[in-house]
Amino acid sequence: MKNAVSMMLAFSLLLCSYSGSLSANKNPKVSVNEPDEFPVPKNIPGLLFYIQRDPNANTIIYHLNLDDQGQLSRKNPVDAFWIRYTDGGERRDLNYLQRKFAYGINSKSIGNSTYELRSVAYSKMPLYLRKDSKNEYHVYANINKKECILSRVFIRIDGGTFWSPNVLYIELKGTETATGKTVVQRIKPV
Repeated sequence: MKNAVSMMLAFSLLLCSYSGSLSANKNPKVSVNEPDEFPVPKNIPGLLFYIQRDPNANTIIYHLNLDDQGQLSRKNPVDAFWIRYTDGGERRDLNYLQRKFAYGINSKSIGNSTYELRSVAYSKMPLYLRKDSKNEYHVYANINKKECILSRVFIRIDGGTFWSPNVLYIELKGTETATGKTVVQRIKPV
């Protein structure tokens, strides 16, 4: 599991476009020590989870994909987009490469309003979109061997290059379904 998560998120980094935020911002590096110091996305309808990473605070949002009647899209139940904090909090769609090779999500209905989700970057790690007891959708993941509602993925990078970033750790954060406690797992790539 640790290797799967590390490989999926490290590969996602390789294909992420940094150029827009780096050229628009003279000091794109966020002065933070811990992931909890990054901005938390607010007022996002249908927010499921988000990914943040160095070298800046720009955030990839995963949210429910609803049709014009407010119904979940059965073909594509989860959609992703950027919040470009380095550009004043502007919302931007993922570009083609990001959608197809890095941050996109493939989904498959497995019945009972439940969907298996697979990252396009690493399809071996399943996530599950399903309703809770209040009939609300969440994305479920295994964090520290506990079933959790996934809220955030953070990737700490210290240098390297665009094609080979130096990933120090990947942090998964969620809420354990059995206890309601926050669960955090830091994974160091091998």
